[in-house]
Amino acid sequence: MEKLRSITALILLLGVSLSATAQTGKRPVRSPGFPVDVLIDGGTIITMSKDRSVIENGAIGIRNGKIAIMGSRNVFIKSIRAKQVIDAKGKFIIPGLINTHTHVPMVLFRGISDDLDLNDWLTRFIFPAEAKNVTEAFVRAGTRLGLAEMIRGGTTTYCDMYYFEDAIAEETKKAGVRGVLGETIIKFPVADNKTPAEAIAYTERFIKRWQGDPLIVAAAAPHAPYTVSTDDLRKIREQSDRLGSPVITHIAETRKERDDILAEYGKTPAAYLDSIGFLSDRTIAAHSIWLTPEEIAIYRERGVGSAHCPQSNMKLASGVAPVPAMLAAGVAVGIGTDGAASNNDLDMWDELDTVAKLHKLNTGDPRTLPAEEVFAMATIGGARALHIDDITGSLEAGKRADIVILDNDSLNQTPFYNVYSSLVYSTKAADVRTVIINGRVVMLDRRLLTLNENAIKTEAFRYRDQILASLNR
Repeated sequence: MEKLRSITALILLLGVSLSATAQTGKRPVRSPGFPVDVLIDGGTIITMSKDRSVIENGAIGIRNGKIAIMGSRNVFIKSIRAKQVIDAKGKFIIPGLINTHTHVPMVLFRGISDDLDLNDWLTRFIFPAEAKNVTEAFVRAGTRLGLAEMIRGGTTTYCDMYYFEDAIAEETKKAGVRGVLGETIIKFPVADNKTPAEAIAYTERFIKRWQGDPLIVAAAAPHAPYTVSTDDLRKIREQSDRLGSPVITHIAETRKERDDILAEYGKTPAAYLDSIGFLSDRTIAAHSIWLTPEEIAIYRERGVGSAHCPQSNMKLASGVAPVPAMLAAGVAVGIGTDGAASNNDLDMWDELDTVAKLHKLNTGDPRTLPAEEVFAMATIGGARALHIDDITGSLEAGKRADIVILDNDSLNQTPFYNVYSSLVYSTKAADVRTVIINGRVVMLDRRLLTLNENAIKTEAFRYRDQILASLNR
């Protein structure tokens, strides 16, 4: 295997030289080495490629935001000329984690109300608090807080749905994070748009503005089938088809939703959405708890990606999504935290551990969702669920350089026997050392480089005082 990787690395280097020759028509000129922007030197590379290769004592060269070369460091380390070298010896190198469902500004509502079911939590606390507090400035402050938390935990891509999503996109871009970001469309007046028609028009502008961006994928985000009309859902699907943009929504999150949709339309939620032509291979469905086997088949047939949010679902007692059955059917399922108002954090490592254990308990079978499969859900599986696995989710030459470097010698990781066991059951957010997104180093040795942590905390406490005052009025 080591010999094969060495040959692969040499072929990659040769390919670069031949490519240069083809483009210039001249023989390649001898140079001090193959130039890269960043070299990650040493470490164990967990690729999450199709063959699940793990490269001991590896190295990765990054150029123009992509992985230019990767393999055994002993093969090509002397052939590389790097502007920046990051020493990863003795560490894990993994694809960045992908949080497939958030409402990122809601970190400012973290802990505002707990121990309620979804309907009470939304109608008695969240919707009133949002009506009194959510502005563009509020959304920007919450986004910065959420982004800092996610970067610290090794999340490089997230999928969001909220209000003022254009502002969220701007803050995400500044921080250097990858985002699939959806503007919420809902039937009642909200902070940024007072009608669904206004929200759909806003979304049109939003999607067009960010088309082609290397980090931001703009989307529509109709809240749920019980909060958006059939006519508007059809308009959103037409917009998605015309612009080639994703659609993010909640589907079958609670038993009440299932029963209400069944009573109104004579079909369960996913079956109803399919019957009106809403679902497609650009749909991202959060939660998907109360699905029938027939609806799982619909997801597979339509190419719907799903975001599993176990901790939020557990805390709100919404139920347990049929994830093993969905994966067995070939549905792309990723892992999400949901918003921090119902979780109460954006820590994907906690979520990984929960996914693995919850489904063992729920099925009564400890063999359900082994650690490697769960880690795949948080990386390449999450990328598939968001329909972006062609650019991220695994460490392979040509893909975007979304990379996390982890300590693997903390007390909670000691001793070490198996890579995937350590990643899923032992690793914590505090073990994340360095984060690279689209080739840009956004955290180096635990120091955030694109966000001001102290300023973010100060602003968050100011909003907490404002929110408390608003709830007492």
